[in-house]
Amino acid sequence: MIAVADTSPISYLVVIREIDLLPKLFAQVVVPRAVIAELLHEDAPEAVRGWASKLPPWISAQDNPVGLTVGMEKLQAGEQAAILLAESIAADMILIDEKSARRVASDRGLRVTGTLGVLGEAAARGLVELAPAIDRLRKTNFRYSPALLKAALDRYGHR
Repeated sequence: MIAVADTSPISYLVVIREIDLLPKLFAQVVVPRAVIAELLHEDAPEAVRGWASKLPPWISAQDNPVGLTVGMEKLQAGEQAAILLAESIAADMILIDEKSARRVASDRGLRVTGTLGVLGEAAARGLVELAPAIDRLRKTNFRYSPALLKAALDRYGHR
């Protein structure tokens, strides 16, 4: 399964020390160069910048694709590039957290999940304990609705 990742899921998985779940869940993880630039930005957490400066071999960084961005004007560069890349390579999944970007990706026919979905799927496969991982996520600036968190715990937390 090929997944294209946006900045946010990678950042949070690095910060909570669960980034190594991605190659266990996906055969290939692809990111556009715009996402790498955001991961390396001076405002990114130091751990994220350090990780992005020495990408693991299971990450494939690709040039930012060119494509129709109608309806994506309000999205960040990394989100736009991730959506266009997912479309251009016919990715099986796009990992993206921001609500508006998730909606655009879904409206464009992409299968979408985010940080909570990655943690949930990893928990379902016995790769991570969901509750402690979510506790670490809660200590970051990760934004989520109580309903989304409850849905993730209900779906994956009791396996």
